[in-house]
This record gives sequence, structure tokens and C-alpha cells, in this order.
Amino acid sequence: MVEMDGKQKAAVLLVSLGPELSAQIYRHLRDEEIEILTREIANTGNIRSGIRDEVFSEFYDMYIAREYVEQGGIDYARELLEKALGAARAEAILARLVSTLKARPFSFARKTDPNQLLNFIQNEHPQTIALILAYLNPEQAGMILSALPPETQVDVAKRIAMLDRTTPEILKEIEDTLEQRLSAFAIEDYTMAGGIDSAVEILSLVDRTTEKTILDALEEDDPELAEAILKRMFVFEDIITLDDRAIQKVLREIDTRDLALALKTASEEVAGRIYKNMSKRAADMLKEDIEFMGPVRLRDIEEAQQKIVSTIRRLEEAGEIIISRGGEDEIVV
Repeated sequence: MVEMDGKQKAAVLLVSLGPELSAQIYRHLRDEEIEILTREIANTGNIRSGIRDEVFSEFYDMYIAREYVEQGGIDYARELLEKALGAARAEAILARLVSTLKARPFSFARKTDPNQLLNFIQNEHPQTIALILAYLNPEQAGMILSALPPETQVDVAKRIAMLDRTTPEILKEIEDTLEQRLSAFAIEDYTMAGGIDSAVEILSLVDRTTEKTILDALEEDDPELAEAILKRMFVFEDIITLDDRAIQKVLREIDTRDLALALKTASEEVAGRIYKNMSKRAADMLKEDIEFMGPVRLRDIEEAQQKIVSTIRRLEEAGEIIISRGGEDEIVV
């Protein structure tokens, strides 16, 4: 392979992926990184297929290696890579990866049964519990949160939503206290976990009673935080998770103008589920309304979608429809 540095390889990768995928990657980069890559891409000429294939192969190997490390640590990654690629190639990949690797803390905990973890942490301070849950898989965190006392559930959920950055020293101390066998990596920068998205993901996987207890208490204690979480608990696109009877019930409760606005930017899957639960005449009229609506502000579309989401949550609260959630028992009719 022609000798290339990391910037050149990244440029080859982005050019090969095409503008749409590259644009999505750009959204996750800092401004200075975008500037460097854009300059490198501009200086990249025709890419031979052999070079492109080798860059793709290296990227894939590094991606898989990072996944293995985050799942179970360096030793776990080495074992799997050696089985798949041989010892020499595995070491070469890990050597390239380790200099920039910032493994996610609590890798051992993510392979541990939630009931065992609960025994370790249930008597810890709510801030410590919140930090640990923020680094677990959402399914694990949801099970543990459901098993905590109601008053602790509320406190922990609030702290997860308000977590921002945690220093490496605190993370290391909690890791060592939780389990000596947890992998400890030297992390030079602050590690980010938690936040509203993390709280929403975890709350979406607890049972309905736990969710309601936490959200009701949060509404009294911190209405703004409760509202921010509620807005993300069920987004407009999640309407596809409702059964047909529930969608029909929702459609009877919402204004046609709001529905037309909401579908203006909706995916084909969402729109298809809506049209499927309307009469052909009503669906054709709605499509016509959308077609002749003309340009509209994105804010108006989002407001219309939020109105529909609010209607869905109101109907669920009244027991008229059911929103499927992970971790709940199946409904038997």
C-alpha cells in the first residue's frame, strides 16, 4: 500500500463513501477537523481501486477491533482478532488502535448480570449509581433502575439526565470500587456519558409504573427537565411502533392540517402507516393537501408533530392505546 498518513486515509475513505454518507460523518466532527479533511479531500486526485480497497479494509479492521475492545477490553479483542486474522495481524491492528483508543469505562460491568450489579451498587450514593448506569447498556440500566426503591429511582433518573462530564480520576475510583477486575484505561480527556438522551433511553426500557413514578416526581421537582425528557420519550417517527387500531384512534383525535404539516418531512415508512389506516379517499385528499401546501417553516412542522405526540401520550395515559416499550410483558388479547 502507498504510504499515507491518517488524514490522507480519511480523505480517501470519505471520497469513496460519497457525499451523502460523508456529510453525515461531518456532522460528528469539530470545525477544525472538518477544515483539515476538506483541505485534504480537495488535494486528493483520482483514487486507484487498489488503494481504496486497502483503506476500506484497514478502516473495517480498526472498527471491529475498537468494538471488541469496548465490549471486553484489550485481551478480549486480541483473542478474537487472533482467531479471525492471525496473531501478527491482530497485534498490528491493536498497535495502531491503542495510541488513540479511549475505551468506554465499565466494560466488565456491561458483561455482568444486572442482578449482580444491583447488589454491588444499590446502597451507593445516587450520583454514583447514576454514573454507573449511564455507562451500562440501556437494557441493563433499565432493569437496575426498575429494581431500586421509588424515591431512589427519581433521584437517579434526574442525576443521569443532568450528567455532563466526569473526570478520569473519579471514573477510575468508582471502577476500582465496583470491581477490581474492571479494565482501566488511561484516559487523558474527560469522558462523556449521561445526559437527557441517556435518561430517555433508559426510561424507555423500564416498566410503565417505574416510568410514571419517576416522571411524575420529576414534574414536581424539576418541570423543565421533566418536559425535556417527555418530549424525547416518544418521537413522531415512533408512530410506526403503534398497532393499526391505535393509529386509527390517534387519527380521529388530531386536526387534518396538523397531520398534513407533520407528514411534510416524514419518512415513507411513517407516511405509509398513516395512509394505510385511512380510507383511500381520505388518504388521497391528505396527499393532495401536502402536495399543494407549498414551502413551510420547519418549526411549524415540528410543532405539528409534537401536537400529535402529545395526543398519543394523552391517549396512552387514558388507557385508550398502548405504546410498546422494551422490558414490558407482551399483551395477550
